[in-house]
Amino acid sequence: MAISLSTEDKLEYNFYPVATGQIQFRVKTPNDAHVALTTGPQEGEPMYEIFIGGWSNSKSVIRKNRTKPDVAEAETPGILSGDEFRGFWIRWGDGAISVGKEGEPGSFLTYADPEPFGIGYFGVCTGWGASGEWLIEGYGSVSTRNELAYNFKNINSGSILVEVKAKSNAHIALTYKKGESCPMYEIMLGGWDNSASVIRYDRQQPDKVRVDTPNLLNENETKKFAICWLDGRIMVKAGGVNGSLIMEWQDPKPIGISYVGVRTSWGATGKWKLQSLLYPPRPASNQKNTKASAPPVEGVIGIGEFCWCEASGGMVPPGAVKGGEDGEPLYVGRARHEGALLPGKVKPGDSVCYVAWGGEEHGKSDYENVCEIDLQPANTSLNLRLFYAAAILHGCRPAKTIFQATRSQVGNQKMGKHSTLVVCTTKTL
Repeated sequence: MAISLSTEDKLEYNFYPVATGQIQFRVKTPNDAHVALTTGPQEGEPMYEIFIGGWSNSKSVIRKNRTKPDVAEAETPGILSGDEFRGFWIRWGDGAISVGKEGEPGSFLTYADPEPFGIGYFGVCTGWGASGEWLIEGYGSVSTRNELAYNFKNINSGSILVEVKAKSNAHIALTYKKGESCPMYEIMLGGWDNSASVIRYDRQQPDKVRVDTPNLLNENETKKFAICWLDGRIMVKAGGVNGSLIMEWQDPKPIGISYVGVRTSWGATGKWKLQSLLYPPRPASNQKNTKASAPPVEGVIGIGEFCWCEASGGMVPPGAVKGGEDGEPLYVGRARHEGALLPGKVKPGDSVCYVAWGGEEHGKSDYENVCEIDLQPANTSLNLRLFYAAAILHGCRPAKTIFQATRSQVGNQKMGKHSTLVVCTTKTL
């Protein structure tokens, strides 16, 4: 999920909380795309600022506490465009900050701070004669009316952070396809005039769990909840994944979750923000990384020397593994379809990850890329790297394990899936 926003030609930041040690974004502006990293949702000290395409789109810098000289700078002529979106990533960890371009593992700006601070928010703005349009990965917002109709979004993680402002009856649906399905889970917060909450299975009563939650919601104040569903254990927590448990239920026959839907009803409207979360949370590491260009990233799923990084809309995280060519580079990815987690190919030009199902290809705008943590392209062949990536890629369906595979087709190296029951399948786009 990605949030879309516009910034005016004035140096005023719009702030958002961070959940991981990186942000990915695309921006369309002729110059001066500014990103702030702060401890709170406002400007102040301590603060890092990353200016991309400053000085008439000729130079980029990292600045600390609004003080010169800048702590890092690079000549970047023409890095931004007022006519097309350009993608970037920013990572931080153990005091190391790195900034790079979408699809490129190396950074063009790095800074190792001897006196680092905790980063809890990021802000974006434009200025110096430029306004901008932004697409920020990992964030979504939606409004719901007073009607029993869910608004669905694709989800790839095992939990979601829900922020909602409503007087009562904030409903969340977890389904294996886009739309109400059978079976499905429903979490109803602040029902019965904001007095009780329930977990309901397949729209049937009696409810699996019901608890008294007087005044749980507030139409004038945003309330936060984490909803987790690992291995069919549905949990609702206040505040976040480490918050107090409100209610839980274990499904003896879990269903795959690919979509989350939200709605309000019974006289209530709502304003929502949805954010994917890693669950269970990754434990903090005390080991320091000396490579400023690729600091360790929290909030991604680690798999040996590879990790899964969430992305959408054709965005390619740094270190993404290439899997073939089809008029442009293809990248190894995975996405959910019909309740299954399937390997696929990310084609940036089409802004989707294609997965094969039922003899057809299906484009998914929300997906994950497999990324190398320690890149050694000079020492490792493409085929060997793909083999290792395939070995950890396994998207799972009942009674079958699926691996990534490639084969040549009409002069291009195509990607498909290979399972224990079928041969490699590809479709010409």
